[in-house]
Amino acid sequence: MIKSLLPRRGRELPARPTPGDVLAEARGLYVRLGEREVLRGVGLTARAGEVVALVGPNGAGKSTLLAAVAADTAPAAGEVRIGGRTASAWSAPELALRRAVLPQAAALSFPFTVDEVVRMGRAPWAGTVREDEDDAAVAEAMAATEVAAFAARPFSALSGGERARVALARVLAQRTPLLLLDEPTAALDLRHQELVLRVCRERAAAGDAVVVVLHDLGLAAAYAHRVAVLHDGRVAAEGPPDEVFRDGLLSEVYRQPVEVLPHPRTGAPLVVPKRDRLTGT
Repeated sequence: MIKSLLPRRGRELPARPTPGDVLAEARGLYVRLGEREVLRGVGLTARAGEVVALVGPNGAGKSTLLAAVAADTAPAAGEVRIGGRTASAWSAPELALRRAVLPQAAALSFPFTVDEVVRMGRAPWAGTVREDEDDAAVAEAMAATEVAAFAARPFSALSGGERARVALARVLAQRTPLLLLDEPTAALDLRHQELVLRVCRERAAAGDAVVVVLHDLGLAAAYAHRVAVLHDGRVAAEGPPDEVFRDGLLSEVYRQPVEVLPHPRTGAPLVVPKRDRLTGT
């Protein structure tokens, strides 16, 4: 059971969860965006101590599900609970203490430095007993994402990959028990893709729940405790990667023939598109 701490100014603060605590739960979600029904009866549970990867083709509903779990998108039907309470029952400041959200794109109109952007993640804790953790939280987040070396540079002067890592550092600095990350590896090189997923596992090992949208099935297989495969607005399969990633299911969902092979050293599933033999001259 998640307990609470008494804050300095009357706001209820979340305490650290225990392994297995349900930090977020979606039940029977239906979400419409314009004329399109994007989610149809979807459920998802995020527990302390695990990484859940949302995978599936473009348009399957992954980002919409993440936004609904974050309480940033209201469902037409169904329920989202965060920290044991209906999401709509929390105020925005209270939600910001309980879940941190990394959107797909990070854009800022003002010339903030990297350090200032990361410090934005500490705003929810202002005036609380945890305000004294600000400097340590920022330094730890910047070190974990390897952005400390350019802390004084303007965010606008960074490459796409550097911006993505700074945005992740802001989320980590927020130090919430629930992290919701939408395609955090999309703009990153190989080294930093691996770094981000290692950070996800480290946060889960420390007791957080992490829900992450991924397109790379290899990363999902290597780092996620559970995967949810979305297809046409529904969850087609959910469970450990080595149980869920099967040739037939993935070939149908992605409309691309694939084969799933065990990694020769780790045994983790490797998803390989089936290709005709390529020849060159």
